[in-house]
Amino acid sequence: MIKRRIKALLKEILKSRFPEFAELTFEIEKPKRADHGDFSTNLALILQGKTGLKAREIAGIFLEELKKESLFQKIEIAGPGFINFWINSNFYRENLKVILKEKEKYGSLDIGKGRRVHIEFVSANPTGPLHIGHGRGAAYGDALSRILKFAGYEVFKEYYINDRGTQMNILGASVYLRAKELSGEKIAFPEDYYQGEYIKDIAKEALKLYPNLLSLEEEKAIELCRDLAIKMILDDIRNDLENFRVHYDNWYSERSLYERGLVEKVLNLIKERGYIYEKEGALWFKSSLFGDEKDRVVRKASGEWTYFASDIAYHYEKFVKRKYDFAINLWGADHHGYVARLKGALKALDIEENRLQVLLIQMVNLIEGGELKSMSTRRGEYVELKELIREVGVDAVRFIFLSRSHDSPLDFDVELAKKQSQENPVYYVQYAHARVCSLKEKAKERGYNLEEIYEADLTKLSEPEEIEILKKLSEFSDVIELSALGFAPYKIVYYLLELASLFHEYYNKYKIIGEDKELSLARLSLSEGCRMVINNGLRLLGVSSPEKM
Repeated sequence: MIKRRIKALLKEILKSRFPEFAELTFEIEKPKRADHGDFSTNLALILQGKTGLKAREIAGIFLEELKKESLFQKIEIAGPGFINFWINSNFYRENLKVILKEKEKYGSLDIGKGRRVHIEFVSANPTGPLHIGHGRGAAYGDALSRILKFAGYEVFKEYYINDRGTQMNILGASVYLRAKELSGEKIAFPEDYYQGEYIKDIAKEALKLYPNLLSLEEEKAIELCRDLAIKMILDDIRNDLENFRVHYDNWYSERSLYERGLVEKVLNLIKERGYIYEKEGALWFKSSLFGDEKDRVVRKASGEWTYFASDIAYHYEKFVKRKYDFAINLWGADHHGYVARLKGALKALDIEENRLQVLLIQMVNLIEGGELKSMSTRRGEYVELKELIREVGVDAVRFIFLSRSHDSPLDFDVELAKKQSQENPVYYVQYAHARVCSLKEKAKERGYNLEEIYEADLTKLSEPEEIEILKKLSEFSDVIELSALGFAPYKIVYYLLELASLFHEYYNKYKIIGEDKELSLARLSLSEGCRMVINNGLRLLGVSSPEKM
Protein backbone atom coordinates (compact mmCIF):
# COMPACT_ATOMS: atom_id res chain seq x y z
CA MET A 1 0.00 0.00 0.00
CA ILE A 2 2.78 2.45 0.92
CA LYS A 3 4.85 1.57 -2.13
CA ARG A 4 1.87 2.19 -4.38
CA ARG A 5 1.15 5.50 -2.64
CA ILE A 6 4.77 6.69 -3.02
CA LYS A 7 4.76 5.61 -6.68
CA ALA A 8 1.51 7.50 -7.29
CA LEU A 9 2.97 10.67 -5.73
CA LEU A 10 6.13 10.40 -7.84
CA LYS A 11 4.12 9.82 -11.01
CA GLU A 12 2.05 12.89 -10.28
CA ILE A 13 5.20 15.04 -10.01
CA LEU A 14 6.66 13.34 -13.08
CA LYS A 15 3.56 14.22 -15.07
CA SER A 16 3.68 17.82 -13.86
CA ARG A 17 7.44 18.56 -14.10
CA PHE A 18 8.60 16.07 -16.76
CA PRO A 19 5.43 15.43 -18.84
CA GLU A 20 7.33 13.87 -21.75
CA PHE A 21 8.41 11.04 -19.37
CA ALA A 22 5.04 10.59 -17.63
CA GLU A 23 4.95 6.86 -18.50
CA LEU A 24 8.50 6.16 -17.35
CA THR A 25 9.04 2.88 -15.48
CA PHE A 26 10.92 3.11 -12.18
CA GLU A 27 11.23 1.16 -8.93
CA ILE A 28 10.37 1.71 -5.27
CA GLU A 29 12.55 -0.57 -3.15
CA LYS A 30 13.16 -1.32 0.51
CA PRO A 31 16.80 -0.43 1.25
CA LYS A 32 18.98 -3.17 2.73
CA ARG A 33 20.21 -0.79 5.43
CA ALA A 34 17.79 0.76 7.95
CA ASP A 35 19.73 4.05 7.95
CA HIS A 36 18.82 4.46 4.25
CA GLY A 37 15.14 4.86 5.11
CA ASP A 38 12.02 2.75 4.75
CA PHE A 39 11.89 3.06 0.95
CA SER A 40 14.10 4.32 -1.85
CA THR A 41 13.73 5.12 -5.56
CA ASN A 42 16.13 5.31 -8.51
CA LEU A 43 13.81 7.63 -10.47
CA ALA A 44 16.20 10.61 -10.55
CA LEU A 45 19.03 8.40 -11.82
CA ILE A 46 16.85 7.12 -14.67
CA LEU A 47 15.77 10.66 -15.61
CA GLN A 48 19.39 11.88 -15.59
CA GLY A 49 20.16 10.04 -18.82
CA LYS A 50 17.02 11.38 -20.50
CA THR A 51 16.91 15.04 -19.46
CA GLY A 52 20.55 16.13 -19.40
CA LEU A 53 20.11 17.30 -15.78
CA LYS A 54 22.16 15.84 -12.93
CA ALA A 55 20.42 13.19 -10.87
CA ARG A 56 20.80 15.07 -7.56
CA GLU A 57 19.32 18.18 -9.19
CA ILE A 58 16.33 16.15 -10.40
CA ALA A 59 15.99 14.55 -6.95
CA GLY A 60 15.86 18.05 -5.47
CA ILE A 61 12.86 18.94 -7.66
CA PHE A 62 10.98 15.89 -6.36
CA LEU A 63 12.09 16.61 -2.80
CA GLU A 64 10.53 20.07 -2.78
CA GLU A 65 7.17 18.69 -3.90
CA LEU A 66 7.20 15.67 -1.59
CA LYS A 67 7.99 17.65 1.57
CA LYS A 68 4.36 18.82 1.55
CA GLU A 69 3.15 15.26 2.16
CA SER A 70 2.30 14.18 5.72
CA LEU A 71 3.11 10.59 4.76
CA PHE A 72 6.83 11.27 5.19
CA GLN A 73 8.74 11.86 8.38
CA LYS A 74 11.92 12.59 6.43
CA ILE A 75 13.18 12.51 2.81
CA GLU A 76 16.83 12.62 1.80
CA ILE A 77 18.90 12.57 -1.37
CA ALA A 78 21.61 9.92 -1.10
CA GLY A 79 24.70 9.03 -3.12
CA PRO A 80 24.53 9.84 -6.84
CA GLY A 81 20.80 10.67 -6.70
CA PHE A 82 18.73 8.08 -4.86
CA ILE A 83 15.72 9.47 -2.98
CA ASN A 84 15.26 7.83 0.43
CA PHE A 85 11.98 8.02 2.35
CA TRP A 86 11.24 7.64 6.05
CA ILE A 87 7.52 7.06 6.68
CA ASN A 88 5.69 8.91 9.45
CA SER A 89 4.89 6.42 12.25
CA ASN A 90 1.36 7.79 12.46
CA PHE A 91 0.73 6.41 8.99
CA TYR A 92 1.54 2.89 10.26
CA ARG A 93 -0.75 3.42 13.23
CA GLU A 94 -3.56 4.54 10.93
CA ASN A 95 -2.95 1.44 8.84
CA LEU A 96 -3.53 -0.73 11.91
CA LYS A 97 -6.97 0.88 12.21
CA VAL A 98 -7.62 -0.11 8.59
CA ILE A 99 -6.68 -3.72 9.38
CA LEU A 100 -9.01 -3.82 12.38
CA LYS A 101 -11.82 -2.40 10.27
CA GLU A 102 -11.37 -4.46 7.09
CA LYS A 103 -10.54 -7.75 8.88
CA GLU A 104 -10.63 -10.64 6.36
CA LYS A 105 -10.67 -8.18 3.44
CA TYR A 106 -7.43 -6.48 4.48
CA GLY A 107 -4.75 -6.83 1.81
CA SER A 108 -7.20 -7.48 -1.03
CA LEU A 109 -6.53 -5.63 -4.27
CA ASP A 110 -8.11 -4.80 -7.61
CA ILE A 111 -5.03 -5.20 -9.79
CA GLY A 112 -6.81 -7.96 -11.71
CA LYS A 113 -9.64 -5.60 -12.74
CA GLY A 114 -11.94 -8.60 -13.09
CA ARG A 115 -9.87 -10.18 -15.88
CA ARG A 116 -10.82 -13.82 -16.42
CA VAL A 117 -8.05 -16.31 -15.72
CA HIS A 118 -8.21 -20.06 -16.29
CA ILE A 119 -5.99 -22.19 -14.05
CA GLU A 120 -5.45 -25.83 -14.92
CA PHE A 121 -3.45 -27.83 -12.39
CA VAL A 122 -2.70 -31.37 -11.24
CA SER A 123 -4.52 -32.99 -14.23
CA ALA A 124 -2.76 -36.25 -13.39
CA ASN A 125 -3.60 -39.09 -15.78
CA PRO A 126 -6.22 -41.29 -14.09
CA THR A 127 -3.82 -44.24 -14.09
CA GLY A 128 -3.09 -44.32 -10.37
CA PRO A 129 -3.44 -42.50 -7.05
CA LEU A 130 -2.03 -39.02 -6.51
CA HIS A 131 1.55 -39.02 -5.29
CA ILE A 132 3.33 -36.24 -3.40
CA GLY A 133 4.57 -34.64 -6.64
CA HIS A 134 0.96 -34.15 -7.69
CA GLY A 135 0.28 -32.80 -4.20
CA ARG A 136 2.80 -30.01 -4.64
CA GLY A 137 1.10 -28.96 -7.88
CA ALA A 138 -2.29 -29.14 -6.15
CA ALA A 139 -1.19 -26.90 -3.27
CA TYR A 140 0.49 -24.44 -5.65
CA GLY A 141 -2.40 -24.20 -8.10
CA ASP A 142 -5.01 -23.85 -5.38
CA ALA A 143 -3.07 -21.21 -3.41
CA LEU A 144 -2.35 -19.26 -6.60
CA SER A 145 -6.06 -19.33 -7.44
CA ARG A 146 -6.94 -17.96 -4.00
CA ILE A 147 -4.29 -15.22 -4.27
CA LEU A 148 -5.37 -14.12 -7.75
CA LYS A 149 -9.00 -13.96 -6.66
CA PHE A 150 -7.95 -11.87 -3.61
CA ALA A 151 -6.08 -9.58 -6.03
CA GLY A 152 -9.15 -8.88 -8.16
CA TYR A 153 -9.09 -11.55 -10.88
CA GLU A 154 -12.03 -13.75 -11.85
CA VAL A 155 -10.56 -17.23 -11.45
CA PHE A 156 -11.76 -20.54 -12.91
CA LYS A 157 -10.08 -23.76 -11.70
CA GLU A 158 -10.12 -26.83 -13.93
CA TYR A 159 -8.84 -30.40 -13.90
CA TYR A 160 -8.19 -31.80 -17.40
CA ILE A 161 -8.85 -35.55 -17.48
CA ASN A 162 -6.78 -37.55 -19.98
CA ASP A 163 -9.44 -40.25 -20.34
CA ARG A 164 -8.56 -41.64 -23.78
CA GLY A 165 -5.53 -42.83 -25.71
CA THR A 166 -2.75 -45.39 -25.32
CA GLN A 167 -2.21 -45.04 -21.58
CA MET A 168 -5.90 -45.60 -20.88
CA ASN A 169 -5.81 -48.75 -23.00
CA ILE A 170 -2.76 -50.00 -21.09
CA LEU A 171 -4.59 -49.25 -17.85
CA GLY A 172 -7.59 -51.33 -18.99
CA ALA A 173 -5.32 -54.18 -20.10
CA SER A 174 -3.47 -54.07 -16.75
CA VAL A 175 -6.74 -54.52 -14.85
CA TYR A 176 -7.91 -57.25 -17.23
CA LEU A 177 -4.72 -59.29 -16.77
CA ARG A 178 -4.94 -58.95 -12.98
CA ALA A 179 -8.55 -60.15 -13.17
CA LYS A 180 -7.41 -63.25 -15.08
CA GLU A 181 -4.65 -63.77 -12.52
CA LEU A 182 -7.12 -63.48 -9.62
CA SER A 183 -9.24 -66.13 -11.35
CA GLY A 184 -6.36 -68.61 -11.19
CA GLU A 185 -4.78 -68.12 -14.61
CA LYS A 186 -0.98 -67.87 -14.81
CA ILE A 187 -0.06 -64.50 -16.34
CA ALA A 188 3.19 -63.05 -17.68
CA PHE A 189 2.57 -59.45 -16.64
CA PRO A 190 4.33 -56.94 -18.98
CA GLU A 191 6.83 -54.60 -17.32
CA ASP A 192 5.33 -51.51 -18.97
CA TYR A 193 1.87 -52.21 -17.53
CA TYR A 194 0.64 -50.61 -14.29
CA GLN A 195 1.92 -52.60 -11.35
CA GLY A 196 0.48 -51.07 -8.16
CA GLU A 197 -1.71 -52.92 -5.68
CA TYR A 198 -4.58 -50.60 -6.63
CA ILE A 199 -4.79 -52.40 -10.01
CA LYS A 200 -5.60 -55.64 -8.16
CA ASP A 201 -8.28 -53.83 -6.15
CA ILE A 202 -9.89 -52.56 -9.37
CA ALA A 203 -9.66 -56.06 -10.87
CA LYS A 204 -11.52 -57.51 -7.84
CA GLU A 205 -14.24 -54.89 -8.32
CA ALA A 206 -14.43 -55.66 -12.05
CA LEU A 207 -14.97 -59.37 -11.35
CA LYS A 208 -17.68 -58.49 -8.82
CA LEU A 209 -19.48 -56.09 -11.19
CA TYR A 210 -19.08 -58.23 -14.30
CA PRO A 211 -19.19 -61.92 -13.29
CA ASN A 212 -18.93 -62.95 -16.95
CA LEU A 213 -15.96 -60.60 -17.61
CA LEU A 214 -13.50 -63.32 -18.60
CA SER A 215 -15.94 -64.97 -21.00
CA LEU A 216 -16.37 -61.75 -23.00
CA GLU A 217 -14.35 -60.90 -26.09
CA GLU A 218 -11.02 -59.57 -24.90
CA GLU A 219 -11.47 -56.15 -26.52
CA LYS A 220 -14.84 -55.67 -24.83
CA ALA A 221 -13.52 -56.92 -21.47
CA ILE A 222 -10.56 -54.53 -21.59
CA GLU A 223 -12.89 -51.65 -22.45
CA LEU A 224 -15.05 -52.43 -19.39
CA CYS A 225 -11.93 -52.69 -17.20
CA ARG A 226 -10.61 -49.41 -18.59
CA ASP A 227 -13.81 -47.44 -17.92
CA LEU A 228 -14.15 -48.90 -14.42
CA ALA A 229 -10.50 -48.11 -13.66
CA ILE A 230 -10.87 -44.51 -14.84
CA LYS A 231 -13.97 -44.05 -12.69
CA MET A 232 -12.48 -45.63 -9.55
CA ILE A 233 -9.15 -43.83 -9.85
CA LEU A 234 -10.84 -40.48 -10.56
CA ASP A 235 -13.10 -40.95 -7.53
CA ASP A 236 -10.00 -41.58 -5.44
CA ILE A 237 -8.25 -38.52 -6.90
CA ARG A 238 -11.29 -36.31 -6.26
CA ASN A 239 -11.50 -37.54 -2.68
CA ASP A 240 -7.80 -36.92 -2.04
CA LEU A 241 -8.02 -33.39 -3.46
CA GLU A 242 -11.16 -32.56 -1.47
CA ASN A 243 -9.37 -33.73 1.70
CA PHE A 244 -6.44 -31.52 0.67
CA ARG A 245 -8.83 -28.52 0.49
CA VAL A 246 -8.59 -28.33 -3.29
CA HIS A 247 -11.91 -27.76 -5.05
CA TYR A 248 -12.36 -27.40 -8.81
CA ASP A 249 -14.96 -25.46 -10.76
CA ASN A 250 -14.91 -28.10 -13.49
CA TRP A 251 -13.53 -31.51 -14.39
CA TYR A 252 -12.94 -31.48 -18.17
CA SER A 253 -12.92 -34.71 -20.18
CA GLU A 254 -10.44 -35.09 -23.05
CA ARG A 255 -12.91 -37.52 -24.64
CA SER A 256 -15.47 -34.71 -24.93
CA LEU A 257 -13.18 -32.91 -27.40
CA TYR A 258 -13.53 -35.85 -29.78
CA GLU A 259 -17.22 -36.41 -29.14
CA ARG A 260 -17.84 -32.79 -30.22
CA GLY A 261 -15.50 -33.03 -33.21
CA LEU A 262 -13.40 -30.15 -31.90
CA VAL A 263 -10.00 -31.78 -32.41
CA GLU A 264 -10.51 -32.33 -36.12
CA LYS A 265 -12.07 -28.88 -36.55
CA VAL A 266 -9.16 -27.04 -34.87
CA LEU A 267 -6.48 -29.07 -36.65
CA ASN A 268 -8.18 -28.31 -39.97
CA LEU A 269 -7.94 -24.59 -39.13
CA ILE A 270 -4.19 -24.96 -38.66
CA LYS A 271 -3.93 -27.05 -41.83
CA GLU A 272 -5.72 -24.32 -43.83
CA ARG A 273 -3.08 -21.86 -42.59
CA GLY A 274 -0.33 -24.08 -44.01
CA TYR A 275 1.16 -25.32 -40.73
CA ILE A 276 0.23 -29.01 -41.06
CA TYR A 277 1.60 -31.42 -43.64
CA GLU A 278 1.44 -35.16 -44.35
CA LYS A 279 4.47 -37.45 -44.30
CA GLU A 280 4.65 -41.26 -44.13
CA GLY A 281 0.90 -41.43 -43.61
CA ALA A 282 0.98 -39.21 -40.50
CA LEU A 283 -0.01 -35.55 -40.02
CA TRP A 284 2.71 -33.24 -38.69
CA PHE A 285 2.54 -29.76 -37.17
CA LYS A 286 5.37 -27.41 -38.24
CA SER A 287 6.36 -26.62 -34.66
CA SER A 288 10.00 -26.08 -35.71
CA LEU A 289 8.83 -22.79 -37.27
CA PHE A 290 7.88 -21.61 -33.77
CA GLY A 291 11.02 -22.41 -31.80
CA ASP A 292 10.52 -26.15 -31.19
CA GLU A 293 13.46 -28.46 -31.94
CA LYS A 294 11.49 -30.47 -34.49
CA ASP A 295 8.05 -30.88 -36.06
CA ARG A 296 5.48 -32.92 -34.09
CA VAL A 297 2.97 -35.59 -35.05
CA VAL A 298 -0.69 -34.67 -34.44
CA ARG A 299 -2.18 -37.77 -36.08
CA LYS A 300 -0.34 -41.07 -36.38
CA ALA A 301 -0.25 -43.16 -39.53
CA SER A 302 -2.74 -45.47 -37.78
CA GLY A 303 -5.24 -42.60 -37.82
CA GLU A 304 -5.08 -42.12 -34.03
CA TRP A 305 -4.83 -38.54 -32.81
CA THR A 306 -1.99 -37.75 -30.38
CA TYR A 307 -2.24 -36.10 -26.95
CA PHE A 308 -0.74 -33.00 -28.56
CA ALA A 309 -3.71 -32.76 -30.94
CA SER A 310 -6.13 -32.87 -27.99
CA ASP A 311 -4.14 -30.21 -26.13
CA ILE A 312 -4.22 -27.85 -29.13
CA ALA A 313 -8.02 -28.15 -29.33
CA TYR A 314 -8.40 -27.76 -25.56
CA HIS A 315 -6.36 -24.54 -25.49
CA TYR A 316 -8.10 -23.18 -28.58
CA GLU A 317 -11.37 -23.60 -26.72
CA LYS A 318 -9.98 -21.87 -23.60
CA PHE A 319 -9.13 -18.72 -25.50
CA VAL A 320 -11.48 -18.58 -28.50
CA LYS A 321 -14.66 -20.31 -27.34
CA ARG A 322 -14.56 -19.69 -23.59
CA LYS A 323 -12.81 -16.33 -23.96
CA TYR A 324 -10.42 -16.37 -21.00
CA ASP A 325 -8.10 -13.38 -20.90
CA PHE A 326 -5.19 -15.58 -19.96
CA ALA A 327 -4.51 -19.11 -18.77
CA ILE A 328 -2.04 -20.67 -16.35
CA ASN A 329 -1.02 -24.31 -16.65
CA LEU A 330 0.86 -26.04 -13.85
CA TRP A 331 2.76 -29.01 -15.23
CA GLY A 332 5.39 -31.40 -13.94
CA ALA A 333 8.98 -30.45 -14.72
CA ASP A 334 9.23 -33.38 -17.15
CA HIS A 335 6.90 -31.46 -19.51
CA HIS A 336 9.43 -28.66 -20.17
CA GLY A 337 9.92 -29.75 -23.78
CA TYR A 338 6.17 -29.52 -24.41
CA VAL A 339 5.86 -25.77 -23.82
CA ALA A 340 7.37 -24.53 -27.11
CA ARG A 341 5.21 -26.77 -29.31
CA LEU A 342 1.97 -25.79 -27.55
CA LYS A 343 2.79 -22.08 -27.70
CA GLY A 344 3.70 -22.58 -31.35
CA ALA A 345 0.25 -24.06 -31.99
CA LEU A 346 -1.34 -21.02 -30.34
CA LYS A 347 0.65 -18.72 -32.64
CA ALA A 348 -0.50 -20.77 -35.63
CA LEU A 349 -4.06 -20.06 -34.50
CA ASP A 350 -3.34 -16.31 -34.12
CA ILE A 351 -3.60 -16.53 -30.32
CA GLU A 352 -0.98 -14.43 -28.48
CA GLU A 353 1.39 -16.88 -26.84
CA ASN A 354 1.84 -14.69 -23.73
CA ARG A 355 -1.80 -15.33 -22.88
CA LEU A 356 -0.62 -18.78 -21.76
CA GLN A 357 1.71 -19.05 -18.78
CA VAL A 358 3.17 -22.47 -18.01
CA LEU A 359 4.60 -23.07 -14.53
CA LEU A 360 6.74 -26.18 -14.27
CA ILE A 361 6.53 -27.77 -10.82
CA GLN A 362 9.83 -29.27 -9.73
CA MET A 363 9.98 -32.58 -7.90
CA VAL A 364 9.53 -33.25 -4.18
CA ASN A 365 12.24 -35.17 -2.38
CA LEU A 366 10.67 -36.94 0.59
CA ILE A 367 13.10 -37.45 3.44
CA GLU A 368 12.11 -39.84 6.21
CA GLY A 369 14.57 -41.11 8.80
CA GLY A 370 17.36 -39.60 6.72
CA GLU A 371 16.35 -41.73 3.73
CA LEU A 372 15.42 -40.29 0.34
CA LYS A 373 12.42 -42.09 -1.17
CA SER A 374 12.18 -42.64 -4.93
CA MET A 375 9.01 -42.75 -7.00
CA SER A 376 7.79 -44.53 -10.11
CA THR A 377 4.06 -44.47 -10.95
CA ARG A 378 4.31 -47.31 -13.48
CA ARG A 379 6.07 -49.69 -11.03
CA GLY A 380 3.78 -48.64 -8.19
CA GLU A 381 6.72 -47.27 -6.18
CA TYR A 382 5.69 -43.88 -4.84
CA VAL A 383 4.41 -42.15 -1.73
CA GLU A 384 0.74 -41.34 -2.06
CA LEU A 385 -0.43 -37.87 -1.12
CA LYS A 386 -3.00 -39.33 1.26
CA GLU A 387 -0.25 -41.20 3.15
CA LEU A 388 1.71 -38.00 3.75
CA ILE A 389 -1.44 -36.13 4.83
CA ARG A 390 -2.30 -38.95 7.23
CA GLU A 391 1.16 -38.75 8.77
CA VAL A 392 1.71 -34.99 9.17
CA GLY A 393 -1.65 -33.29 8.43
CA VAL A 394 -3.00 -31.07 5.65
CA ASP A 395 -1.67 -27.82 7.15
CA ALA A 396 1.95 -28.95 7.34
CA VAL A 397 1.88 -30.52 3.86
CA ARG A 398 0.39 -27.44 2.19
CA PHE A 399 2.58 -24.92 4.02
CA ILE A 400 5.83 -26.77 3.30
CA PHE A 401 4.86 -27.47 -0.34
CA LEU A 402 4.29 -23.71 -0.74
CA SER A 403 7.52 -22.66 0.96
CA ARG A 404 9.58 -22.69 -2.25
CA SER A 405 9.15 -21.34 -5.77
CA HIS A 406 7.65 -23.79 -8.26
CA ASP A 407 10.93 -23.90 -10.20
CA SER A 408 12.98 -25.07 -7.18
CA PRO A 409 13.12 -28.71 -6.05
CA LEU A 410 11.69 -29.22 -2.57
CA ASP A 411 13.01 -31.39 0.27
CA PHE A 412 10.16 -32.46 2.55
CA ASP A 413 11.44 -33.58 5.96
CA VAL A 414 8.69 -35.69 7.54
CA GLU A 415 10.16 -35.55 11.07
CA LEU A 416 10.39 -31.76 10.95
CA ALA A 417 6.79 -31.46 9.69
CA LYS A 418 5.56 -33.44 12.72
CA LYS A 419 7.38 -31.35 15.33
CA GLN A 420 5.37 -29.04 17.56
CA SER A 421 8.08 -26.46 17.99
CA GLN A 422 9.43 -23.32 16.34
CA GLU A 423 11.60 -25.52 14.10
CA ASN A 424 8.42 -26.47 12.26
CA PRO A 425 7.52 -23.43 10.12
CA VAL A 426 3.74 -23.95 9.98
CA TYR A 427 3.54 -24.56 13.73
CA TYR A 428 5.57 -21.38 14.32
CA VAL A 429 3.11 -19.24 12.33
CA GLN A 430 -0.04 -20.91 13.64
CA TYR A 431 1.23 -20.57 17.21
CA ALA A 432 1.45 -16.79 16.78
CA HIS A 433 -2.24 -16.79 15.80
CA ALA A 434 -3.18 -19.03 18.74
CA ARG A 435 -1.18 -16.83 21.15
CA VAL A 436 -3.25 -13.77 20.22
CA CYS A 437 -6.47 -15.76 20.72
CA SER A 438 -5.16 -16.75 24.16
CA LEU A 439 -4.35 -13.11 24.94
CA LYS A 440 -7.90 -12.08 24.08
CA GLU A 441 -9.32 -14.78 26.35
CA LYS A 442 -7.03 -13.60 29.15
CA ALA A 443 -8.17 -9.99 28.59
CA LYS A 444 -11.83 -11.06 28.81
CA GLU A 445 -11.13 -12.87 32.08
CA ARG A 446 -9.65 -9.63 33.44
CA GLY A 447 -12.82 -7.75 32.58
CA TYR A 448 -11.75 -6.09 29.32
CA ASN A 449 -14.42 -5.30 26.76
CA LEU A 450 -12.74 -6.57 23.58
CA GLU A 451 -14.63 -4.01 21.49
CA GLU A 452 -12.38 -1.39 23.12
CA ILE A 453 -9.45 -2.84 21.18
CA TYR A 454 -10.85 -1.17 18.06
CA GLU A 455 -10.87 2.27 19.71
CA ALA A 456 -7.51 2.06 21.47
CA ASP A 457 -5.07 4.99 21.60
CA LEU A 458 -2.45 3.76 19.16
CA THR A 459 -0.01 6.60 19.99
CA LYS A 460 0.87 4.38 22.96
CA LEU A 461 2.64 2.10 20.47
CA SER A 462 6.07 3.71 20.41
CA GLU A 463 8.58 0.96 21.23
CA PRO A 464 10.95 0.09 18.36
CA GLU A 465 9.55 -3.45 18.18
CA GLU A 466 6.00 -2.08 17.95
CA ILE A 467 6.91 0.24 15.09
CA GLU A 468 8.67 -2.65 13.37
CA ILE A 469 5.54 -4.82 13.59
CA LEU A 470 3.36 -1.94 12.35
CA LYS A 471 5.68 -1.57 9.35
CA LYS A 472 5.53 -5.29 8.63
CA LEU A 473 1.73 -5.27 8.78
CA SER A 474 1.62 -2.44 6.25
CA GLU A 475 3.58 -4.56 3.75
CA PHE A 476 0.90 -7.24 3.45
CA SER A 477 -0.86 -5.87 0.36
CA ASP A 478 2.51 -5.34 -1.36
CA VAL A 479 3.27 -9.01 -0.72
CA ILE A 480 -0.12 -9.98 -2.17
CA GLU A 481 0.65 -7.94 -5.29
CA LEU A 482 4.07 -9.56 -5.73
CA SER A 483 2.60 -13.02 -5.13
CA ALA A 484 -0.19 -12.46 -7.66
CA LEU A 485 1.90 -10.88 -10.42
CA GLY A 486 4.82 -13.29 -9.91
CA PHE A 487 2.62 -16.39 -9.43
CA ALA A 488 4.54 -16.83 -6.18
CA PRO A 489 2.64 -18.09 -3.10
CA TYR A 490 5.98 -18.68 -1.35
CA LYS A 491 6.31 -14.91 -0.84
CA ILE A 492 3.32 -15.09 1.53
CA VAL A 493 4.99 -17.98 3.39
CA TYR A 494 8.16 -15.91 3.89
CA TYR A 495 6.14 -12.89 4.97
CA LEU A 496 4.14 -14.88 7.54
CA LEU A 497 7.32 -16.36 9.02
CA GLU A 498 8.81 -12.87 9.36
CA LEU A 499 5.65 -11.45 10.94
CA ALA A 500 5.33 -14.41 13.32
CA SER A 501 8.98 -14.00 14.34
CA LEU A 502 8.47 -10.29 15.11
CA PHE A 503 5.34 -11.06 17.14
CA HIS A 504 6.91 -13.91 19.15
CA GLU A 505 9.90 -11.71 20.02
CA TYR A 506 7.58 -8.88 21.03
CA TYR A 507 5.38 -11.19 23.11
CA ASN A 508 8.43 -12.55 24.96
CA LYS A 509 9.90 -9.10 25.65
CA TYR A 510 6.85 -7.02 26.63
CA LYS A 511 3.86 -7.54 28.89
CA ILE A 512 0.86 -7.21 26.59
CA ILE A 513 -1.76 -7.01 29.37
CA GLY A 514 -0.42 -4.97 32.26
CA GLU A 515 -1.44 -2.37 34.84
CA ASP A 516 -1.81 0.47 32.34
CA LYS A 517 -5.17 -0.22 30.67
CA GLU A 518 -4.67 2.20 27.75
CA LEU A 519 -1.27 0.70 26.92
CA SER A 520 -2.71 -2.81 27.27
CA LEU A 521 -5.54 -2.00 24.87
CA ALA A 522 -3.08 -0.55 22.34
CA ARG A 523 -0.91 -3.67 22.57
CA LEU A 524 -3.96 -5.89 22.25
CA SER A 525 -4.89 -3.90 19.12
CA LEU A 526 -1.46 -4.53 17.66
CA SER A 527 -1.69 -8.23 18.55
CA GLU A 528 -5.15 -8.48 16.99
CA GLY A 529 -3.83 -6.81 13.82
CA CYS A 530 -1.14 -9.48 13.65
CA ARG A 531 -3.72 -12.22 14.16
CA MET A 532 -5.95 -10.89 11.37
CA VAL A 533 -3.10 -10.61 8.88
CA ILE A 534 -1.75 -14.06 9.78
CA ASN A 535 -5.26 -15.47 9.37
CA ASN A 536 -5.63 -13.79 5.96
CA GLY A 537 -2.26 -15.05 4.79
CA LEU A 538 -2.84 -18.62 5.98
CA ARG A 539 -6.30 -18.64 4.37
CA LEU A 540 -4.73 -17.74 1.00
CA LEU A 541 -2.37 -20.68 1.42
CA GLY A 542 -5.27 -22.99 2.30
CA VAL A 543 -3.90 -23.47 5.83
CA SER A 544 -6.01 -23.28 8.99
CA SER A 545 -5.62 -20.71 11.78
CA PRO A 546 -6.16 -22.61 15.06
CA GLU A 547 -7.24 -20.69 18.15
CA LYS A 548 -5.62 -23.19 20.52
CA MET A 549 -2.49 -25.33 20.16
